[in-house]
Amino acid sequence: MLIDVHAHYDDRRYNSDRDEVIKKVRQNGVDRIINSGSSIKSSRTSADLANKYDFIYATIGVHPHETERTPDNTLDILANLLKNKKVLAIGEIGLDFFHDFSDRDAQRLWFKKQMDFAQDIKYPVVIHDRDAHGECLDMIKKYRGLINGLFHCFAGSVEMAKELIKSGYMMSFGGVVTFTNARTCREVIKEVPIDYIMLETDCPYLTPHPYRGERNDSGYLFLVAQKIAEIKNITAEEVILKTGENAKRCFGIT
Repeated sequence: MLIDVHAHYDDRRYNSDRDEVIKKVRQNGVDRIINSGSSIKSSRTSADLANKYDFIYATIGVHPHETERTPDNTLDILANLLKNKKVLAIGEIGLDFFHDFSDRDAQRLWFKKQMDFAQDIKYPVVIHDRDAHGECLDMIKKYRGLINGLFHCFAGSVEMAKELIKSGYMMSFGGVVTFTNARTCREVIKEVPIDYIMLETDCPYLTPHPYRGERNDSGYLFLVAQKIAEIKNITAEEVILKTGENAKRCFGIT
């Protein structure tokens, strides 16, 4: 089962042909897609997409970029969206100290609020971590045994990956694994057991080589599976099978 665990089909880059793209990737063998919310607006749209397509699921949450602009009643809004049974997790949430589009204290505040929320409702989380490995790992350790989930587009070290596994987390990888400068990413994939790895696109971003720079979609997911298979010296079919099983286990997908 080929599962894209992190996509953004609510993105405006699909406004002209969203339905056509989604139907195409389904016809090309993608079995399940998890569309990840990054704001209140996109969380609502993600839930709507999950309602429209039987093979799409959703996560809901506030991305660190949006934390300075999120309303005080955000958790109430998220709680209402959870009435949709195809909403699988809280995310994407976390910290982004690369762009710093939101004040870091606001990022930290909403990261913790949403972690507390996920703990209360017993849902997994989807973590965004960019140039904030230490603080994200500290946060995860505080909730060890209470929350699990996914670090999407994982960019940390092998040592960090091992700590995340101890805390019940998995990691997903996308087109970055095909980039020539992704040495650390490939080292992690080599060292981490396949039981803790999932596939993602983060589309419309991070299109794999040799299509880098073009708009991404889940149809390119097989290129990611092929690269991971090459790194781990197994077949692409084994990668697709195991990562699909991992996604179902992590998110409760049927």
